[in-house]
Amino acid sequence: MQAKNIDNKKILEKLSIQNLNEMQEECAKAYTKNSDLLLVSPTGSGKTLAFLLPMLAELDPEVNAVQTLILTPARELSLQIEGVFKSMGTNFKVNCCYGGHPMSTEKNNLKTPPAVLIGTPGRIADHIRRGNFDCRNIKTLILDEFDKSLELGFQKEMKEVTLALPSKIKKILTSATNNIDIPDFARLNSLIELDFIPNAKPIALAQKKVISEDKDKLATLFQLVCHLGNQPSLVFCNHRDAVERIGKHFLNEGIQCDVFHGGLEQDDRERALLKFRNGSHNLLIVTDLASRGLDIPEIENVIHYQLPRVEEAFTHRNGRTARMNAAGTSYLVLAKDETPPEFIPEDIEILELTDDKPLPAEPEWETLYICLGRKEKINKIDLVGFFCKIANLRKDEIGKIDVLDHSSFVAVKRGMGEKLARKLKNELIKKKKVKIEVAY
Repeated sequence: MQAKNIDNKKILEKLSIQNLNEMQEECAKAYTKNSDLLLVSPTGSGKTLAFLLPMLAELDPEVNAVQTLILTPARELSLQIEGVFKSMGTNFKVNCCYGGHPMSTEKNNLKTPPAVLIGTPGRIADHIRRGNFDCRNIKTLILDEFDKSLELGFQKEMKEVTLALPSKIKKILTSATNNIDIPDFARLNSLIELDFIPNAKPIALAQKKVISEDKDKLATLFQLVCHLGNQPSLVFCNHRDAVERIGKHFLNEGIQCDVFHGGLEQDDRERALLKFRNGSHNLLIVTDLASRGLDIPEIENVIHYQLPRVEEAFTHRNGRTARMNAAGTSYLVLAKDETPPEFIPEDIEILELTDDKPLPAEPEWETLYICLGRKEKINKIDLVGFFCKIANLRKDEIGKIDVLDHSSFVAVKRGMGEKLARKLKNELIKKKKVKIEVAY
């Protein structure tokens, strides 16, 4: 028995999407065939919805067990897919499992099995070893950004998970890169390949380089950021310590920014992305963890502070801008004697910088943390009403609102945060005492 009364039109309305794109429509057609599927499409093209929508139609509401397993290379991507599935407004349960999250909490959640289980390879393999969920009813395995999982060293765990599942199940593999070797353990059947990678590089991407007289390029990076002003930008580094060093330096110099890398606690990583998405920060210092798969909005600039070691990483970094026909610029920060890898063009325009540029203007928004979320029956409408009626804010003084399981984040006009936190500290939302503070 398959799920009945799946109204794709209503689901798209809930997601504020008018129509599926060509890739999503072709994926839906291929999904219904008795074959495995390899979907290759650029980051930001909508691959998540492309596999979730047809997958939903195959779920059986009468089966109280995991029916679809989705493996991702990163916690953020798992949470992102979970968020999209929840936004579709179905009656099917979904759970997300990943490292850094209490195993005991996940085990308790799995006692009432979700129809859809999402997670990172290591954590899912751990649950399987412990017998925390039954694999026998799984009909679909989705390996999202599977090549990134392999690149990060998850081959052993992915193989273990795959071999633990029934032999005759549908497998969906997605990637933002074509010509990737598929590992033997995937055991694919009559594979259908859908390749939506453009043949040519996007013409909207401009590339420039800046030359640092010093081997330590930090002063030159500072000049470049001041030159760009408050345009949304990502600064890519190869190492976590470089990310932290740059972030601390910029904050000390009065530039609003945040950092994102794999060594941070999950809550800190989520908060950094959330504040970048809502405009509380226009500058994010990152490792290649942020180069693909994550829900990062359109940005104007990608800055390569430390050059990538391989061409694929260079491509994915640049892919964070100039997406979906939007324009963007990729900047290389080079020491005077630094030789770029051969995959980087030699004839890139040199940008001459001056040190007379002012600091970037402060972002338009800042973020308030609220200690209530979905699990406490709080939604965006509740929060808009609360801030308009109790705090007397106009709607144009309220920005993006994110409601998580046990917390919410509301963007308000910069300069209002501390005053609002003090004013609202004893107020109630839906008869619940609320803790509000500025999210630093």
